[in-house]
Amino acid sequence: MKANAFSSKILLFGEYSVIQHSNALLIPYRLFDGTLMFKTANDGARDPELRAFGSYIKSLIKEKVLDFDFDLSTYEFDVGQGLYFNSTIPQGFGVGSSGALVAALYDRYVTSCSENKTDIEILKQHFALLESHFHGSSSGFDPLVSYLNRPILKDRTRGIKLVELPEDSSRDMGAFFLVNTGRSRKTEPLVNLFLEKCKTHEFSNLCESFLAPITNQCITSYINGDKQGLWEAMFELSRFQFEHLRPMIPKLYHDLWEQGLQEKNFFLKLCGAGGGGFILGYTRDLKDCTNQLRSLEIRHL
Repeated sequence: MKANAFSSKILLFGEYSVIQHSNALLIPYRLFDGTLMFKTANDGARDPELRAFGSYIKSLIKEKVLDFDFDLSTYEFDVGQGLYFNSTIPQGFGVGSSGALVAALYDRYVTSCSENKTDIEILKQHFALLESHFHGSSSGFDPLVSYLNRPILKDRTRGIKLVELPEDSSRDMGAFFLVNTGRSRKTEPLVNLFLEKCKTHEFSNLCESFLAPITNQCITSYINGDKQGLWEAMFELSRFQFEHLRPMIPKLYHDLWEQGLQEKNFFLKLCGAGGGGFILGYTRDLKDCTNQLRSLEIRHL
């Protein structure tokens, strides 16, 4: 079997605000990845997660809701032979562990005609259906980024498109980094909390009138290489999240978050749903920031 590797992903901008119709920008994060492999005969029990996924596919076929060809017989045979996903992507950290798995399975077992495997809108629909097995519902974006291995912009008016980003090594643009909280979290309860808050007119209006526009400004500034615009927008986004989404920020990092806002050496924002996993940061001077935060586990994007 050809062993293609599929990387993790980062939702750079758009967490929660995308629910209020903002744009969103997702990028591959190649530090972590996963590959379909086979266990040896002595490696023990077969992967129950992949067996359950096979049952899910079987139910979709039975209900006639699967509008593409999934080679279920080969898949079930391979699972029986010890198929597993050899992954370095941490689970529950908001970097798309299930998305990379779905991308790998789609690449290996979906036998639809070639044009369906290159049409970005069709791919997203397929991935949303497949990843729903793991989350109850899925937008399909995580597997899409892992599968295409390209940055993707979700534009509320222009749809989905691949984008080119500024050179990551450009000092002029500053640098994004990740802070590892060391704790996993579940997405669903946090999203439900946000949706519950959105039931109040005041909070919903705040998200629509401020959170969505400032998120869009972050994305536009970053794509256009506007370093000052990005810096200013990141400050506003970080401040908004600290004031209005604090339950999503792990308590141990409240002081650090506030320190960034006060000293303006770096700004922090949620990476995905928050609650743990990684926290995303942005700084103008990565070397100085890394030294300042040397007691933490920092990863450069």
